Amino acid sequence: MRNLPGKLLSLIVAAAFAAGAVLPVMGADKEEEESRKDSKEVRTAKQLHVQFTSASGVHDDLDLQDYVQRVGEKLAKVSDRPELEWKFTIIDTDDVNAFATMGGYVYISRGILPYMQNEAELAAVLGHEIGHITAKHLQARQRKSTWSNLASAATAIFTGMPQLAELTNMAGAAIINGYGREAELEADGIGARLLAKAGYDPNAMIEVVATLKDQDTFERERARLENRKPRIYHGTFSSHPDNDLRLKEAISSAGKVESSATGKTSNREGFLTAIEGLPVGSSRRQGMVRDNRFYHAHMQFTLALPRGWEIINAPDQLIAIAPGKAHMMEIRTQGPPADLTDPRDFALRGLGNRRLERPESLEINGLKAWTAVVRNDPSPYGQSTNVRYVIIYFNSLMWVFKGASRSNTTTTPAGDPFFLSTAQTFRRLKGSEFQLAEPYRLHVMRANQTTTIEELAKTAAIKKYPVQELRLFNNLYPAGEPKQGDLIKTVR
Repeated sequence: MRNLPGKLLSLIVAAAFAAGAVLPVMGADKEEEESRKDSKEVRTAKQLHVQFTSASGVHDDLDLQDYVQRVGEKLAKVSDRPELEWKFTIIDTDDVNAFATMGGYVYISRGILPYMQNEAELAAVLGHEIGHITAKHLQARQRKSTWSNLASAATAIFTGMPQLAELTNMAGAAIINGYGREAELEADGIGARLLAKAGYDPNAMIEVVATLKDQDTFERERARLENRKPRIYHGTFSSHPDNDLRLKEAISSAGKVESSATGKTSNREGFLTAIEGLPVGSSRRQGMVRDNRFYHAHMQFTLALPRGWEIINAPDQLIAIAPGKAHMMEIRTQGPPADLTDPRDFALRGLGNRRLERPESLEINGLKAWTAVVRNDPSPYGQSTNVRYVIIYFNSLMWVFKGASRSNTTTTPAGDPFFLSTAQTFRRLKGSEFQLAEPYRLHVMRANQTTTIEELAKTAAIKKYPVQELRLFNNLYPAGEPKQGDLIKTVR
């Protein structure tokens, strides 16, 4: 949950980004002069960049950002479009993804970096996305749609929550689901050629594809165990190389035909040095969930959430979901007018024309608050129902708690006791608690003769499936073990 103002009466923030986007649309019927097309392309990409980074946030490690930019520029210089001002951005999310728009704008998630083993694999991901730009795959999709939902698509990608986006056009869907088998294979081939031209081993493309497909395989298994849908929304790369002859042929061809190839750089140690200390899970600016309590150092608050509920730390809100999705609660912020500090006045200004049941002013841990049940309010269950609101004024923001249930009593949601008790735990962070808001971080160590993944998992700060995650981080999935002297990643 970042410090972004929410909308009191809107559940789907991504749709608001999309609806507010006013973007130029490229001509579809005629070929314009290349200079004009590039200018329009870049202007569109810049506007999308503002929306993407505002919605999802940018990772704040400037040294790591510079490192990724340098690797990307090395590839872009040997691409078919070296004249573009290429920009490579790490988005501050733990989701595993990468995507590109146009005009030289490439995005990679913070969460994908632990799964890579060296600089060549990072270059493979960036090269694949450069391939989409140089082949103009997004423009091809845009000819049959508009740009209106691309920011919404990015939010879905980088939160792992497609329900936050309304994807009604081909361009937005392509960013999430890929551009189709032929286009993805083309991007693989272009990326492999760029690797060879820039001095990397083009086989890194196969290695990183295999790693990411292993991650997908584990996510599907994890979703099966947790009785949910798998969160695999990226179209990055084609099918698994183990059974993909065409991909292997494309990579092999790239290595042979590029006579300008200068070497087979992998730079494992340099890459591991660059990602040392990388936040794993939520970052400090997003807040931390420890057990059932949420801590946020930047926004200086904490609250307890119901035990056993799934907690989703989305870009603009905190979402808690009961087992079986019987109840759902979202917590977001909104900046009120400067002269408005009473939650009751704020609520009545936004909800005054709605039917309110039992409105009441409260004091929660020394903070002014207000609550009521709103009848026939939109809910995440796709219907209007009774929704509990609690609004707390803290640090010049209104904190809006909104709870809904699949079923209701006469006038209140069935989960009303959960919603009210959660709001009652909201308070200012104590000085001694700021350390609890610090993220878990990636650390690199050297294996000795007794190091095993099972032993590492016992002390790793990975809440769920630590053995599988460590194996994925270290290219040892599903059952590999490190060798003495290997540099391996863990989380502390």
